[in-house]
Amino acid sequence: MIVMNSFTFNQHPKHHLPLDPGYLPIVLAFAAYQKAVNEDKNSIKVGIALERSQGQIATYETRVLSDVCYQKENVVYIERLVKTLLWLKGGFRVYIGGPSYLGEAIKYIYSKEGDRAFDQAFMSRVYEKPFEVIITSYFHLPKANEVSKPVGRHLEGYRIGFDAGGSDRKVSAVVNGKAIYSEEIVWHPKLHHDPNYHIEGVKDSLMRAASKMERVDAIGVSAAGIYIDNKTMVGSLYIQVNEKDFNDKIKTMYLDIAKEMGDIPIEVANDGDVTALAGAMSLDTDQVLGIAMGTSEAAGYVDEFGNITGWLNELAFVPLDLNPEAEIDPWSGDRGVGVEYFSQEAIIKLAKAAKIELEDDLSPANKLKVIQDMMAYGDPKVEEIYQTMGAYLAYGVAYYSMFYKIHVVLILGRVTSGKGGEIMLNVANQILSDEFPDLAQTIKIVLPDENNRRVGQSIAAASLPEIKK
Repeated sequence: MIVMNSFTFNQHPKHHLPLDPGYLPIVLAFAAYQKAVNEDKNSIKVGIALERSQGQIATYETRVLSDVCYQKENVVYIERLVKTLLWLKGGFRVYIGGPSYLGEAIKYIYSKEGDRAFDQAFMSRVYEKPFEVIITSYFHLPKANEVSKPVGRHLEGYRIGFDAGGSDRKVSAVVNGKAIYSEEIVWHPKLHHDPNYHIEGVKDSLMRAASKMERVDAIGVSAAGIYIDNKTMVGSLYIQVNEKDFNDKIKTMYLDIAKEMGDIPIEVANDGDVTALAGAMSLDTDQVLGIAMGTSEAAGYVDEFGNITGWLNELAFVPLDLNPEAEIDPWSGDRGVGVEYFSQEAIIKLAKAAKIELEDDLSPANKLKVIQDMMAYGDPKVEEIYQTMGAYLAYGVAYYSMFYKIHVVLILGRVTSGKGGEIMLNVANQILSDEFPDLAQTIKIVLPDENNRRVGQSIAAASLPEIKK
């Protein structure tokens, strides 16, 4: 707990969470901090800039408390902001414009020896450049330079849409916006180290779709992972592939296959972005944040122009909870990040708190199924789990809205299926209305409707590339 004379980061939600009594939503902590800053006549301007590929720069401006006795709290605030911005927008170079002690702290925390060593190593790999923190003044920060990409909603011509999932691969042959052929094929990419298993599987699906049309004008791909310039930079599907094979064969796999098929235009996007695009297409709206809750938390975003931003949108690593006893994400080593609140791991954690016994030898997916079966029978202990998930969702969306312009939040994935998903949705909207009434006027949280399901991931993927005239 961090306590100050004028405020505390220890902001408990108005709606008590009996299964997670220590939950401290970061959105409430930041609101309390900013209230104190607004009362500080000598508060200090701080700017953060993140540089990513193609010279794009995202900026964020804020203020910190002026009193030197609050430097520790200022570092906590700026570090959590940097962490959030890195995983939302991405970057290999971070500029901290403000007091030098803030820059020095961030530089150490995001070094190979610091607490965020995972984050700096991950960003170095994604952008293929050494990660660095530049300390500067507020007035010498680089200017914002962000351009969203008008990807998707192109339905003319003969197209293939391909969706690479962890348990099956889906493909559609789409002619002028209508799917004339669709197929799902079971595969197990996370179990195979041979890159050819992945390459041949993708080619097989694409060729099956191609055989149903007189020609192929474009290929659109939706897949889990991070894709930059249609190259695979990081992907959980290839977890068993060694680094050399990944770099030699997987990184440019989609580009190579498109070239082999006759230099066909191809566009590869993160599956979260394609989910958001499918939602935007079905709802005929923009400013859509899609959140998929399954083995992890996946997300995507369509901006006010109907474009995909090129941001990472890796919300699984974005901090949501300042409870010093919050669950630790075993991959990143950080506490209170999204994967522990919006995934099957969150359900399992809450089941334990509800004193529901699950067999140790069950896989996480099967543990989730047990909980969902209990929910179907109306077990009140399980209902409390989904009420807690709904509270997480409300406070999480409120925090995400600090960085995204949101009109619709589309929630989907295994965690949201069945009656539990409906409880989550209802509780989230109730809390949003009660605690964040201004946001409730502009943001709608929804589950996919039948129209959204008809658009489908692979059809939305097919719309990704623009066919040059």
